[in-house]
Amino acid sequence: MAALLVVTFLARTAITSVVTALTMYVVVGLELSYAAAGGAAAALTIGLALGGPLLGRMLDRRGLRAVLLVTVAVQAVFWLSVTVLTYEALLGAAFAAGLLMVPAQPVTRQAIAAMTTVQQRRSAFALESVQGELSYMVGPAVVILGVALMSPGVMIGVVGGAIVTGGAVMALLDPPLRAVGDVDSASSGRRPRREWLGVRMMAVLLMAFGTTALLSGVDLAVIATLEEAGQVSRAAVVVAVLGMTSVLGGLVYGRLSMAPPVWLLLGLLGLTTIPVGLARDWLWLCVAVVGTGFLAAPTLSAVTEAVSRLAPVAVRGEATGLQSSAQSAGFALGSPIIGGALDAFSPAGGFAVAGLAGCAAALTGWLLTRRSLRGGHSGRPHIEAVARGTSVRRHGRCRAPRGAAHRGGLRDP
Repeated sequence: MAALLVVTFLARTAITSVVTALTMYVVVGLELSYAAAGGAAAALTIGLALGGPLLGRMLDRRGLRAVLLVTVAVQAVFWLSVTVLTYEALLGAAFAAGLLMVPAQPVTRQAIAAMTTVQQRRSAFALESVQGELSYMVGPAVVILGVALMSPGVMIGVVGGAIVTGGAVMALLDPPLRAVGDVDSASSGRRPRREWLGVRMMAVLLMAFGTTALLSGVDLAVIATLEEAGQVSRAAVVVAVLGMTSVLGGLVYGRLSMAPPVWLLLGLLGLTTIPVGLARDWLWLCVAVVGTGFLAAPTLSAVTEAVSRLAPVAVRGEATGLQSSAQSAGFALGSPIIGGALDAFSPAGGFAVAGLAGCAAALTGWLLTRRSLRGGHSGRPHIEAVARGTSVRRHGRCRAPRGAAHRGGLRDP
């Protein structure tokens, strides 16, 4: 497990810096506008969103090594050719690279589910969320520093090399994506999507979208607030506070014996974000974002845990891919929505809209969960049993597992 986390941290750090690397290359290397850079970033992001379920389905059907060999080869070709492509060709290539990105995040989540017990899983997924937060803190910052010290072309090679190396080492490690006891249950065949992509799973995916939309909006609102105050240079300090408090929150969450449901965590995240806009300088902003940061990693971790629990073993890769797509869509759509609020109102309005978006997603998730629990899918006892964290005996009655005390309501990463 430790070796896998180290390798996937390398790959995830590089992947989180891909948009920054492409943006810097288009603006500095090709000397084009930020709008052109946004087009390249959008092409890659759309590819990432569409590629999540595709790669997840391939992981379920073909296995880890086959998927990694294909994606590593595609990434190697893309990153070696970026500096010789025209801008128009770069748009198409960026979409293809996003579509077939090395699936470091889904692989980490599936391996954790396979290599841990139910009692260990919350702590492991919390650690995975902390890993994600650290990668977002380190990756883009390293790229920006590297472009300043060297050149965008060199950093393109560094980022691509890290992605390819991470994917290749993951293939060599070949971590299990299914526990020993899961293999037999998965061999019975794939379940139709309508059986597992039900109300509860849709609620979790909606909340995954809402969480990342909120967080992307917070990043924009922080910059807007500091720009208005003439303190943009302090943005790195505020972002560092967000990252460190998120890491702390993830570690605390991982030690809980009974964690709150996802909708409650997301609702609290939204409520703590709304008043952040009252801060007017970098120092007070550092204080105001503590609550948002502290709840970020626990909410993301809860979403991951819920997806892992609700998805049948045979389709866990596809379900994890859908989660990644929902979160990518949240990042992609959250920024322009919150950006519009910043233009129409003020930095305080940006924080308010981001927080309200999180609250709306939490409320909708709660309502969908209640609808499911009231028997909307009573005709599918096995799927509902999985959704509630219960096991089904052969005679059809359900009993709560030993770890039932660790679950309450809708539990998600």
